[in-house]
Formats: sequence, structure tokens, C-alpha cells
Amino acid sequence: MISQIGPKSLGIELVRQYVQKTQGPGLDGTVHKSWNYESGIVLKGIECVSQLTEHGQYFEYLRNVVNRVVTPDGTILGYSPEDYNLDHINEGKLLFGLLRKTGDERYRKAIDLLVTQMQRQPRTKSGGFWHKKIYPFQIWLDGVYMSSPFLAQYAKEFDQPVWMDDVVGQILLLEEHTRDARTGLLYHAWDETGEEQWADPKTGCSPHFWGRAVGWFTMAITDVLDFLPLNHPKRVSLIDVFQRLINALIEVQDPYSGLWCQVLDYPLSNGNYFESSCSVMFIYSIAKGVRKGYLAPRFARHAQTAYKGLLLHRIDRDNKGAIHLTHCNAVAGLGNTPYRDGSYEYYVQEKMTTDDAKALGALMLACVELSRLDAAAE
Repeated sequence: MISQIGPKSLGIELVRQYVQKTQGPGLDGTVHKSWNYESGIVLKGIECVSQLTEHGQYFEYLRNVVNRVVTPDGTILGYSPEDYNLDHINEGKLLFGLLRKTGDERYRKAIDLLVTQMQRQPRTKSGGFWHKKIYPFQIWLDGVYMSSPFLAQYAKEFDQPVWMDDVVGQILLLEEHTRDARTGLLYHAWDETGEEQWADPKTGCSPHFWGRAVGWFTMAITDVLDFLPLNHPKRVSLIDVFQRLINALIEVQDPYSGLWCQVLDYPLSNGNYFESSCSVMFIYSIAKGVRKGYLAPRFARHAQTAYKGLLLHRIDRDNKGAIHLTHCNAVAGLGNTPYRDGSYEYYVQEKMTTDDAKALGALMLACVELSRLDAAAE
């Protein structure tokens, strides 16, 4: 029964199924045809599940996928640094492991290319990275996950401590500008000018707490802490941000299913629903937070309850035995054309899909963290 499957077994099955579906010359028309953040999180999930099993059987798959877009001279096909798009940094996290295992200089050159973008990335007056060139003076929660763990790993592995300080500063700045004092939750984005239609004219914040944006942010903090030195003067501050936000998320976790909603602080009414991608991101963040000691052991039950709820309500098997993750928000954002106003109606009316790459990758990562948490408790 699917409701009885353990996180390690689920993670292994998800990876096996995904690789089987997407490997081969055509890659089955998947996200891996280009360099993008969705590909990045799925591949990271595969890498981590492979490390958990200690088999490493998917290394060649990962290398083949990356090598389709990273040429021997380090060029990333289809990637334009001048777009100044933080989303384009995320897949770069795969390059460190590939460089370490192969010594192939293409990966170091590609890392340097991504760092060059970040050196020139436009910033708000307060120092926050613009989310994209097309979103001037805006910082989004999503962008922290896309860029900060990459920069933190770069800072550690290549002895560039100035980047570590910058990464911490980005996280603290976002919490400062997007945190709601009443709920403790974070708004999706902040516009320094306050001129966007979606921005509150006084605070500059977007109007709602979108689940996946907050999920990206919580995951980012736990991943950055993997590389942040224990004696870094802002490490405690970063953990404080994480703890405050997790406590706020516990307050809006559904007590029956254990899941979280698309718009976090609204009940199941008027189109709101338990959304899979944010739920698995919070499972990952809480389980890792407990395992690493950033959260008290009592928080583990919140991740475990959410996992059980996911199995009962959001994971299905088809008649061929394949596993599917349902009720995934396909995409959400702010501004652009057609204009996305960040309203409640906007978020709940955006397309829902099954087996969204962002959700599947995060689920793989959540399975790894739950497995490690279970092993640590034995």
C-alpha cells in the first residue's frame, strides 16, 4: 500500500521511475533540454537519493544531462548572464559534485560564469539582489533558494568568504522586509519602489503568503547553513530567522492532514487547497532542521505527520504501478505580461498539475532528510 511506504523506499522509487522515463537521446521532452531551475532541483534530488543509498548509480545520468548544456569550454547553452535571472543559478549546484568527481574543468568554468553573473547582479539600494533584470528593485523569496546555497558552497570550496557574508545578508534583508509581524509569515516579494500594482504602497510587500515561495526560503536557509562556518558572526541570526518562520508555519499547518495550503493563512475555502510542493518543502526543512539541531526534537512530528498526510492525500499509484504526486501548483509569480497581481484569486486560480518537476525534486529531497532523521533516531 502506498500509505505504508517509508521515505527511503519512496525516494528510491521516485528516482528510479524518473530516470527510466527521462533517460535516452530525446530525454522524453522533459525540462532537461535547457538550463533551468526546475531541472536543477530534480537533479539535486536524484544526486541526494543516490548518495543516501551509497550506490552512486545515477552519476552518469546526472553527468549526461548536465553535459547536454555545458560544453567542454564551460559555455552553458541557452544561458544569458545579461538576463540577470537568479533562477538560472540554481542548476549550478550540480557543478560542484561533478567537478569533484571528474576533475573536468568545464564545470569549474561554468561555475565561474555563474559567479560572474552574481558579481554584476543588479541590487536594490539596500543591497538585495533583483530577482531578475525584468523585475527591477524587487526581491523575491524564491531567489534566495536559487542563488544563495550555490554562492555559499562556492564561498566555502573556493575560499571566498565575502560571498558568505553577502549570502547571509540577503536572507536577513528579505526577512526584514517581508515578515508579517502578526503571523510571522513572509510575503512572496518586496518592491523597494512600492510602484508595482501588487505592492502595498506603504510596505512594498506583495499581498499574500504563497506556500512555495516560503518553502524555497526555508530550504535555502538549511542549505546555506551546511556551508556557513560555525563561528560566523551571523550564524545564530540565521538560525533565529529559520526558527521564527518554522514556528509560524506550524501555526498554519492543517491539524488533520498535516499539509499546508497554497495560500498559507487562508482556510480551505474559495478555491484554496493543500498544495504539494510547499508541503514537501516544509517537510524537508523541518526534518533537516531537527537533524541538524536547529529545531528541537519535538518538531519532528510535524514533518512526519505531513509525510503521512502526503501519502494519504497527494500520492497515488496508477494502474501500471507508477507513483504520481498530485495537486502541484504549476507556476506562480508577480507582474509581467499578462499581469499577475498577487491577489488571493490569482494564486488559487493558477494551474494545478501532477508530477511537477519542482515538487518531485523537493519530494526526493524530503525523503532523504526524513530517512536521515529516522536513521539518527535509531
